[in-house]
Order: sequence, then structure tokens, then C-alpha cells
Amino acid sequence: MAKAQAIPTGCERVIPNLVIKGAAEAFKFYEKAFGAKEVMRMPGPDGKTIMHGEFKIGSSLFFMNDEFPKMYSQSPVSLKGTTVALTLYVEDVDKVFKQAVAAGAKPTMPPENMFWGDRFGKVTDPFGHEWSLLTHVEDVSHEDMARRGQEAMKKMMPQQ
Repeated sequence: MAKAQAIPTGCERVIPNLVIKGAAEAFKFYEKAFGAKEVMRMPGPDGKTIMHGEFKIGSSLFFMNDEFPKMYSQSPVSLKGTTVALTLYVEDVDKVFKQAVAAGAKPTMPPENMFWGDRFGKVTDPFGHEWSLLTHVEDVSHEDMARRGQEAMKKMMPQQ
């Protein structure tokens, strides 16, 4: 038997693995919202749950599985929150934002031009995962970004 590659072809070094309550439905949502393509799915013993699934958005690979609380694998829905935001660069953030909301995502921040040079918006998918959507619109130097960032923070957090 030939020695396997340490990092399989088509896999990056870091691959998000989403724990989802209702992974089979998530495949449909990610396709509608973000143009995802299903790569594979491995059903659980009951034939309904997903033990392991894979999908791609562009060239980015994602893993997913249904939650398995007995194996300490819970979704943001069960945990009532998430500590991770997935960042997705797209050609047209306004279009993808509207597409995601139409597919069932909750809008949490409408797209707007940000001080660092991206047009940025946020949605939460029906499975509790937060997605930051961005389109790069302007190259900003580190110096200008620092200055703009300070100005933006002053507006967001006025002195008391």
C-alpha cells in the first residue's frame, strides 16, 4: 500500500468544521445563500443524521456534522450562541447579503463601507453560525487604516 499524503489533495491546513442541528438542511441553505457545492456526506447509523459532510464555497472547503451532545459536539443553537464568525469574501457583498437573507439568514448588520477598505455586512444562518460578508473596495495603507480606525471608534464610543 502506498503511503498517504499527510495533507490530502484539495484540503487546506485549516478547515472549519460546523456543528449543526439539522445538517442535511444546512447543505440546502448554504447552496442557496452562498452558492456552496456539496462534496460528500456520510450518514449516521440512523440514516438521518450526518456523521461527516463536506461542501465548498469557491475553493474553500468546509466540514460539517450534526450535533452529538454525548460526544461533546453541540451546535450554536443548543449552546445559545457562537464564539466564531466565518468570514467570506465575495464579488458583491450586497447581492450575497440579500441572497443569504432570502434563503433564511437573519440580517445582523447591513453592508456598509468600513474604514479598513472593505464593504462589510453580517448575517446569522438558521443554524446559529455567524457569517461576516466582505467585498474589498479600497486599498488602505496601515497608517490611514489606523487613523480611520481611531476616528471610527470615536464615533462608535463617544466620551461619556
